[in-house]
Amino acid sequence: MSTQETNQRDERDSEFIDRLVFINRVSTVVKGGRRFSFAALVVVGDQKGHVGFGHGKAREVPEAIKKATDAAKATMIKVPLKEGRTLHHDIEGRHGAGKVILRSAPPGTGIIAGGPMRAVFEVLGVQDVVAKSIGSSNPYNMVRATVMALGKVNSPRQVAARRGKKVSDVINQRITDNEVSL
Repeated sequence: MSTQETNQRDERDSEFIDRLVFINRVSTVVKGGRRFSFAALVVVGDQKGHVGFGHGKAREVPEAIKKATDAAKATMIKVPLKEGRTLHHDIEGRHGAGKVILRSAPPGTGIIAGGPMRAVFEVLGVQDVVAKSIGSSNPYNMVRATVMALGKVNSPRQVAARRGKKVSDVINQRITDNEVSL
C-alpha cells in the first residue's frame, strides 16, 4: 500500500467521530480460574447525516474498542436531515424488546434522549430531537432500534420520487392535510 493511499484513508477516518456507548466485562470459567474478556459497543458518525454502530470483543479494552469502531465504520447508513439539524418526520423503531420513538423538534430544543440514543444523535449531527425509549433499556437493543428507525426516515425528495410527483406537491399536500385535521 502506498503512502498516498494511507494518507487518504487517515483523512477519511479522521472526519468520523466515535462514541463509546457501553463496555462489558465478560468472564469464562476455565480449569485454572476465570478468563476475562471485554465487549464494546461504539457508534460512529460524521455529524453530517452518516451513522453506524459496531460491537467488538477482545481480551483487552482498547482492542475491543478498535474492533467495534472498525465494525461501525463498515455498517454506516445515510440519514436525510431536515435543515441539517432534525428529522423530517416522527418515526418508531424496534429491536427485540426495545422500542424507541423519535420525534422532530423545533430549533433550540436540543437533544432530549437517553444515554445510548443521545450518543447516536450526537455523532449523526442532529441538534433538535425528542426521543423516548420504551421497554428494554439494554444499550445494544436501544442503539439497534434507533439506527433501524433512522434507516426508515424519508425526505420529501425521496417521497416525491417514489410517487412520481414534484417535491412542492408533496410538501403542499402535507400542509393542507394538517390544516384539514385542525
